[in-house]
Formats: sequence, structure tokens, C-alpha cells
Amino acid sequence: MSVKLNRKIGPVNQTRDSFRKIQAGKTDEELSFIIGQQAAVGMQIDMLNSSLYGAAGALLSNAASHNTATAATIKTSDLVTGLSLFGDAADRVKVWVMHSKPYYDLVQSQISDKIFGVANFAVAQGTPITLNRPVLVTDSPALLVTGTPNTYLTLGLTDAGLIVENSEAEEMIFQDVTGNENLSVRMQGEFAYNLGVKGFKWVIGSGANPTNAALATTANWAASRASVKDFAGFVLTTN
Repeated sequence: MSVKLNRKIGPVNQTRDSFRKIQAGKTDEELSFIIGQQAAVGMQIDMLNSSLYGAAGALLSNAASHNTATAATIKTSDLVTGLSLFGDAADRVKVWVMHSKPYYDLVQSQISDKIFGVANFAVAQGTPITLNRPVLVTDSPALLVTGTPNTYLTLGLTDAGLIVENSEAEEMIFQDVTGNENLSVRMQGEFAYNLGVKGFKWVIGSGANPTNAALATTANWAASRASVKDFAGFVLTTN
């Protein structure tokens, strides 16, 4: 069962004078289009971070979908151990999602291990061997638990493990503001989407429109499937 998230853009105030200086002959409509594109990027980042917070909260809530690395930093063997959580369904895991720290730790460990072929590839390409699965590298705050030392979460996700669906039409309002030293424009927008984590449901009573902190809280998620093989994936915890 997915959870609905309502998010906002802004409000942002900017003087009309500053727009005139950067407008460079563009019409108001063209400028609005450019600002809209910037807002769209912000919306995508919000969706990415919220979905990863939700994935972390849900998968960490169940011991069957969580593995702590045996070494301080990630190694190839940790990827194998993670896949082993899915047993004969390991082929359902299609992509790794990593913070850049464990990603480059993995490159370094494969070079240090001096495994013929693997180390050669890591040196030549500057990328790790990841068991025939692509890697999405993002320094999303959802993958970093600040502490001494920091903890990093690496996700192995299945097809349709995380589903983000727009649930309402986005709306952006531009309003002229007077009464100050300069004429200004206030911009504010709203958008909403549903977030689903495969194999889990949002616990009724945990609150509507949760913050990212709430999404990352394990107590707010409950497994809706009996087997880890039907989950969105698993989490590897490293430093």
C-alpha cells in the first residue's frame, strides 16, 4: 500500500530588476518556461530522495532484507552476501543504488584484492565489477546515516521495487509583490505523488503526508509479503 506525499516548491521571492538583467531579450513566457524546468529538476530530486528514504525505512524494518558487511567498507563479497538473501530469486535484483563513498570503496577494494581480470578492469575503467548489475550512484542523504563513523546504505532493488506515481497536476503560481524597495515576484508551487515500496505497506496511524524522517523510520512500515523474495530488495550497511 503506497503513501501519498504532498510537497511544495518555494515560496521564492525575486526582484523584477534581477529578472530583467538575466532575461536577455526573452519574453515573460520563455522565462517562466525556464523557471519551470528548474522546478521540475527539484521535483525529481525530491522524489528520488523520498523514495530512497522510504526504501531504507521499509527494508531495514525486516531483518530478512538487511545485511551488515563483515568488513568496515564494502567489498565484492558483500554484494554476493546481499544477493544470497534472495536465494534462488537473486535474479530479481536488477540494480544497485549506492552513495559515491561505498562505490569508490568498492573500486579500491577490487584493485587491492588483485583478482586477475577484476583488478585489471577496475584500474582501466575506474568502475567496479558489480555482478552484472548496473549501479545508480547518488549522494542522496537517504543513503547516509551520520555518526562516528558514518554509515552508508547500499540498496539492491528489484523491478518495480519502488514506484513513484504523480497523483495530482502540478501547480505553479507567480504573483507580483509591491510595497518594497523594488518590485518583486513571488513564486510558489505544489505537487503530489504516491510512493510505494514493494512488499511493504505504510502503517495506518503513522501519519499522513510523512516527512523524509518519518519515511526512514522503520516502525512506520510493515511487511505485506511473507517472503523476502517478494520485497523491493535488500539493504547492505557499511562504513
